[in-house]
Amino acid sequence: MNFLRNLIASIFGTLIALGIIFILIVLLASAIGETDKISVKENTVLEIKLEKTVKDFAPKSDNPIDEILGLNDDKIALNEIINAIENAKDDANIKGISINTMGVGAGIAQTQTIRNKLEEFKASGKFINAYADVYDQKSYYLSSVADSIFLNPAGSVDFKGLSSEVLFYKDLEDKSGVTMEVIRHGKYKSAVEPFLYNEMSDANREQIASFLNAIWGEILDDVAKSRNIIVDELNNIADNLLGRNADLAVQNNLIDAAIYADEYESKLKQAIGVATDDNLNKISIEDYISTGKGRIYSSASNKIAVIYAQGEIMYGKGDETYIGQDMIIKALKAVRKSKDIKAIVLRINSPGGSALASELIWREIEITKKTLPIVVSMGDVAASGGYYLACNADKIIAEPTTITGSIGVFGVIPNISKLASNIGINAEQVSTNKGANYSIFEPMSEDFRAVTTDGVEQVYNTFLDRVSNGRNMSFSAVDSIAQGRVWSGVEAKKIGLVDDLGNLEDAIAAAAELAEITDYKIRNYPDYKLDLEDRFNGFPFMKTKEKLLIEEFGEENYKIYKTVKSFSNLKGIQARMPYVIDIH
Repeated sequence: MNFLRNLIASIFGTLIALGIIFILIVLLASAIGETDKISVKENTVLEIKLEKTVKDFAPKSDNPIDEILGLNDDKIALNEIINAIENAKDDANIKGISINTMGVGAGIAQTQTIRNKLEEFKASGKFINAYADVYDQKSYYLSSVADSIFLNPAGSVDFKGLSSEVLFYKDLEDKSGVTMEVIRHGKYKSAVEPFLYNEMSDANREQIASFLNAIWGEILDDVAKSRNIIVDELNNIADNLLGRNADLAVQNNLIDAAIYADEYESKLKQAIGVATDDNLNKISIEDYISTGKGRIYSSASNKIAVIYAQGEIMYGKGDETYIGQDMIIKALKAVRKSKDIKAIVLRINSPGGSALASELIWREIEITKKTLPIVVSMGDVAASGGYYLACNADKIIAEPTTITGSIGVFGVIPNISKLASNIGINAEQVSTNKGANYSIFEPMSEDFRAVTTDGVEQVYNTFLDRVSNGRNMSFSAVDSIAQGRVWSGVEAKKIGLVDDLGNLEDAIAAAAELAEITDYKIRNYPDYKLDLEDRFNGFPFMKTKEKLLIEEFGEENYKIYKTVKSFSNLKGIQARMPYVIDIH
């Protein structure tokens, strides 16, 4: 009896102690927050480093527990970056911008959006300078907007054109005995090619070359305008790697001078009119955002809802990393109930995924647009299932470098019958009925393949019908530009898949025009709220498996592992773009 009493007392004592420690941690975090408030001083330079992952929408929790546990991970929101640069234009304390980044954790369309906003900042009369020890291609593209670009004398500019690499696993399948059974519709539906062939098909090579050239053309036009270099000369620089050292980069006008970091700091001081011996006031864009500059304030009563759909589409709840029908449908319903919201912008950044989840979201969009105008804004990618979500909007606006289209579907099922045979496993089945069944241990039967093919064809035809009705195109016209083919935003506009080219701000302006309002503020959706289990799932020690695999296999080998594992986990028919498009 004494043992039980002591045990209960110990448990309660431990819980009380943990509670006191928890309260102390929260109070300490609150005190630190109070003492570390950031302000913008006079004569300040806004410093832009975009080495963190840039997401279209990356709300940070205001729960102090999340901050203590490190659950506000290393990310920055595109919408906040854009708002911060807009606010900096009229901020008397901000005299100019310094871009100082060796890598950009954003997609090409996101980078172009930031670059365009920096062009607007320059038009206000304030300066932009850029410096790096080394420029990779994306960081150079961003930095080329600057009035002056500087490079470390020992550095280089990696300006070489775009390329994309696709890995093929057919030989691995043959050797291991583990295969992927594939049923697809669309000659360009190359998501499953790596499991079917040992080399790239002509159709896939054609589409990749097409959108790479379209995106490269956008980059060349922007750099040519900013650096006053003709496009042909820029291609010559890329062909011959004429930025491979600082001297060549200066000779070919990629940069203005090769100087050291301390000399660059002196130039910044000169630009804002302070003495060389004085301190240079700089504020990072993250800190600037934390002062409230990541928002555009408005007293308007009318609102435009921006609903962010980012990540792969999977059947289920959904969160900040993947699109689930539950969260998007909940957001659409909440928007319909609000009396203040007059229009919706659906911001899509998704390669697609579950056809069923896509159809469920499509249906809710169809219901919603009966009462509110809906404009789609496409980010880096809005392809396959991502386009499925977009196709019935009142208006679709894509970035010029958006990857979109990929109207096609496929099914993929793992099979280990050869491996099982090689290691002496024999599987026998007993069934009550003769309908087509599937076992991972047996070769796929023709009956099962026929049934699955029928399902793929049905989903494909439904997809075409959705696009046909949404875009006011004939069924055959959609089929001719579908077949799983991927297009750039520029190409998509020419063939009628999108209405206009522009960024999120352009889409919001279009939504306001459809709603016939001129004064409005933005309300972002969905609301990401983590329960206690989700919070601890995000705790760093819960993610050690991924980190260990990367350390053991290396980044590139881990990508292979992740690709194969992801395909083996797919459920149902997929409306998904070519699985990995790694443009570099």
